Amino acid sequence: MKRTFLTIALTLIGILSINAQKFALVDMEYILKNVPAYERANEQLNQISKKWEGEVQSILNEVETLYRKYQSESVFLSDTQKTKAEEAIVAKEKEASELKKKYFGAEGELFKKRQSLMAPIQDEIYGAVKEICERKGYQLVLDRASGGSIIYASPKIDISDEVLQRLGYSH
Repeated sequence: MKRTFLTIALTLIGILSINAQKFALVDMEYILKNVPAYERANEQLNQISKKWEGEVQSILNEVETLYRKYQSESVFLSDTQKTKAEEAIVAKEKEASELKKKYFGAEGELFKKRQSLMAPIQDEIYGAVKEICERKGYQLVLDRASGGSIIYASPKIDISDEVLQRLGYSH
């Protein structure tokens, strides 16, 4: 009897503690669209990316020019000259590939630049979310924009506008 009572009591305590948890949602896409610093950082990244793409494309254009020249002159070149021209083409292709990796690779300059520009914005948003959660007692905040598997969520638990207000952006 005691054991049954204890099991029921623990079950009730567990159910009550689950029901006592508070959840909230944020829409990070919505928040970021309303933070001017994020838009400025994105524009800066786009400009840098276009500049670097231009540099890589310039080298690839040189490769194309060298290759066309090689094709048109290969009949008149000796084997040594052909080898030298082929090596020059391969070297330019490698240069373009290395530059592309340097700028756009997994740990490339664009990645580093994105981190340096976006991390402070993300940290500020995280701080605002954390402060709201601590003040209102939320144990869990989900990002509505990430898709996850949220089928329905009440707009009452969306704190996105509150986060923007905390960041100083009224909406």
